[in-house]
Amino acid sequence: MINSFHHYAKLLADFANQSKDGYAIFSADDILICANNAFLGTFNQTVNNMIGLNFTEIIRLAFTEKTGPKIDTDDIEQWLVLAAKERRSRDFRLFEVDLVDGRWFLFSEQLLPTGELLLQTKDITKQKILEQHLSERTRSLTNLALTDELTRIANRRSFVASVQSELSRCERSNFKVALLLLDIDYFKSVNDNHGHQAGDAVLQQVARRISSTLREYDIFGRIGGEEFGVFLAETDRTTAAEVAERLRQLIAAEPFVLSGLALPVTISIGVATGTCMSFEQLYAEADSALYKAKHAGRNQVVMAVPCFAF
Repeated sequence: MINSFHHYAKLLADFANQSKDGYAIFSADDILICANNAFLGTFNQTVNNMIGLNFTEIIRLAFTEKTGPKIDTDDIEQWLVLAAKERRSRDFRLFEVDLVDGRWFLFSEQLLPTGELLLQTKDITKQKILEQHLSERTRSLTNLALTDELTRIANRRSFVASVQSELSRCERSNFKVALLLLDIDYFKSVNDNHGHQAGDAVLQQVARRISSTLREYDIFGRIGGEEFGVFLAETDRTTAAEVAERLRQLIAAEPFVLSGLALPVTISIGVATGTCMSFEQLYAEADSALYKAKHAGRNQVVMAVPCFAF
């Protein structure tokens, strides 16, 4: 009977050493008393280097030799203090660990009533890579849905949604806001005389120039065709007029170079300012001002009468 027990115990040990999953047992006082090859491989250590060490010593060894778990800290002692609060805190614990060599493992801890701890590790690198690819794909699709394909700035839907969100925030604090509608002058003639590729290039260069001068938190998007929108939160009428004039001068100051051809480009801008109004109200006022700028000779800024809605 005893011989049979030893036989099956050896058989179990053989199976464990052949397993791709890692297994280790820590004593009640947290000393590693046995481990299979897969677990030792997780730390890139041998039996002689690991067996008999306690958890703290194993982690210090991994940190010093830069093997095994990736430990992002400059203070290993503080890291060990935090780890000790989690370790053995529950009868069963499941967590993910990334290694210095780029692999990922799922760790599970099973605590016995007598204090021994069974630790199992499973390689989940392939799953993590797939998860990362799916996440990147999702972000890419989201960006495509919210970004104008040609100019790489916000599309109309994204612009409107962002402005509406900011309007709600500003309304709660009664902040003044401004909406600038910018339209490229005589854009149809660019397409007619130089081709649609030239027109696309003008749209891209206008977007780049404007983006370069706006603040990080200003909202900028392509409304459609050759029309762009800029939303300025917490901005009074004087500042809005100054920003609009600066943008107009920025576009007019230097010709756009297209395949060696210097092409002068100007924009007309309609500006609406006010407090506590909807996007539709703000847009209508700015659009009306833009219409006046176009019919007054283009290449100019027209300010709408301030609008207030309560």
